[in-house]
Amino acid sequence: MSTLFGGLSRQQFLQQYWQKKPLLVRGAFADFNNPITAEELAGLACADQTECRLVLEKGGSGPWEVRYGPFAEAEFSRLPESHWTLLVQEVDKHVPALAALLAQFSFVPNWRLDDIMVSYAADQGSVGPHVDEYDVFLIQGWGRRRWQISQQQVAAGDLLPDLDLRIMRQFNAESTWLLEPGDMLYLPPGVPHYGVAQGPCMTYSVGFRAPDQMNLWDSLLAYRQERDLTPLRYADPDLALQDNPGLISAQALAGIEQLLRSAPLPAPLLADWFGRYITESRSGMQAQPLDNPFGEDAVRQLLRTDTVYRCEASRFAYTEQAGQTVLYVDGEAHSLAPAAAALAPLLAGERSYEPRQLAPLLQSSDAVTLLTELINAGCLYCLDE
Repeated sequence: MSTLFGGLSRQQFLQQYWQKKPLLVRGAFADFNNPITAEELAGLACADQTECRLVLEKGGSGPWEVRYGPFAEAEFSRLPESHWTLLVQEVDKHVPALAALLAQFSFVPNWRLDDIMVSYAADQGSVGPHVDEYDVFLIQGWGRRRWQISQQQVAAGDLLPDLDLRIMRQFNAESTWLLEPGDMLYLPPGVPHYGVAQGPCMTYSVGFRAPDQMNLWDSLLAYRQERDLTPLRYADPDLALQDNPGLISAQALAGIEQLLRSAPLPAPLLADWFGRYITESRSGMQAQPLDNPFGEDAVRQLLRTDTVYRCEASRFAYTEQAGQTVLYVDGEAHSLAPAAAALAPLLAGERSYEPRQLAPLLQSSDAVTLLTELINAGCLYCLDE
C-alpha cells in the first residue's frame, strides 16, 4: 500500500479529509530526494519571469516586509541570519524532475492543480499565521519546520493592516507538529496555520486552485461577448399587481436571483468556455514555439522511437459532450475526429508518452496533424529535439 496517506487509500482520503479537515502523515515520502537544492532555488529566484518573494519578519524596513523578485544575487548575501523566507512559485514548470512528485497527486483532477511552490527558510523563517483559500499539501523537503493549526474563524478585521501578507492579528494554536523530511501536512481551505523553520529548511507546497465567482463571471462574460451571444434577460410573465410601484418585491428579487443562478450557456458552450478558461496560464509562462518546426512525416518517425513529454508550462484538459471529444491546451480548443479521440485522455491524463502508447494513433492523420501542431508550438517535446 502507498505510504502517501499512511494507512488510508486515496479514496478514503478524499472521502474523509479532502476539503474537510487537516491530515498529518509521517513518512509520506520515505527517503525524500530533493529535486532542487537551496542554491538552485536561489538561482531560480534571480531568473527573469520567475514569480518569487522574500519575506522578512525581522531585519527588513519593518515587520513582515515583502520583497518581490527576480532578485540580484548580491541581495541574498545581505540577508540576516534568521527570520526570513524565500518563496518561489511554479517551480514544477522550471524543474521537470518535480513531475514525479506531481504524479503522486493524480487522484485529484489535473485542472484543479495550481503549482508547486518551494520555500527556503532561514532559522525561524516564516510567513506568519495566515489562511489560504485553496487546498495544499505541505511536504517537508529537508530540515525541520514546526506547524501549528487552528480551527478559529477568520474575518477581514482579524488581519494585520497595511501589509502585503494576510497575517492574523491573533492566532490561537490548537495543534502543533514538528515535520521532519518526508513528512506531509494536508490543509483544506480556510484552516489557519503557522509554520516556523527550526533551523534552515525547505518545504514543497503542492497547491490546488479553486476558481472564485468573480474570476469565473469575468471570464464567462468575456467569452459571451467575444461570440456575440445574446444575454439572458429578466422576465416576469407572472407579474402580480402590487400596491406601491416603488417596491422591489420579493418575487422580483427571486427572479433576479434565478437569472443570476441560471447557466448562461448551453452545456457544449459551457464546457468550451471552462476548458479554455481552466487551461490558460495564470502566470504568463507559456510554451515556446520551435524555431525549426517539424513536418508530419518527421513527427511520425520521431514518435515511433522517442518518448514525448508535456511542456511543464502547458496545461491540458479535455471534455466529452454529445459524442464530441475536445482537447484544451493552454486556452485553445482542439475538436478531435473519432479516429483521434483517444489522444485527448492520453495527453491530458499523463505527462509523458512512450512510443507504445502513441503507436496506435499514428494511423490517424488527424492525430498526427494535432501532435505535429502541439510539438511545433512547444506544448509537447522530445529530449532529442
